[in-house]
Amino acid sequence: MSLGNLSDLYRQLILDHAQHPHHRGELANANQTISLNNPTCGDVVNLSVEINDDQIKDIAFSGDGCSISQASASMMTDLVKGQSTAQAKKEIATFLEMLMGNPDEKDVDDLGDAAILATVVKFPARIKCATLAWKALEQAIGEAEKK
Repeated sequence: MSLGNLSDLYRQLILDHAQHPHHRGELANANQTISLNNPTCGDVVNLSVEINDDQIKDIAFSGDGCSISQASASMMTDLVKGQSTAQAKKEIATFLEMLMGNPDEKDVDDLGDAAILATVVKFPARIKCATLAWKALEQAIGEAEKK
C-alpha cells in the first residue's frame, strides 16, 4: 500500500470516528464527570465515567469540537472501557508521549485505533484537540483515586 493510500485510510478512520462516535452521550451511573475545553479552537469535552474497584466500568463523552477532538474521544472510550485504571493511566501516558513526538513503538501498538493520531504531531496546533479527552480521563481517574 502506498503512503498516499495509507494516509487516506487514516483520514477515513478519523472521519468515521468523528461522524459516528462510539460511547457518545452521558452516563446516569457516572461517579466521575469532568468537563474540559480548548479555548484555542473551542473544543469542549464532557466526560462521564463509572469507576468502581479501580476499573473503568463504563465511559461516555459529549461536547462539541473538531473532527480530531471528537475522533480522539471516541477512540479513547473504545480503548479504556472495561480496563483497570492502572492500565488506562499507562495508555494515557503513552498517548501523550506519542503526541509529544516521543513514542515507544511497542506501547503505541497497544493504543489500537488511537495510534493513528500520531500523525497529529505534524500539526502542533491540533495536539490540544487530540489530547483533550485523554486529559479529562486522567483527571477523572485522579479524582476517583482521591476518594
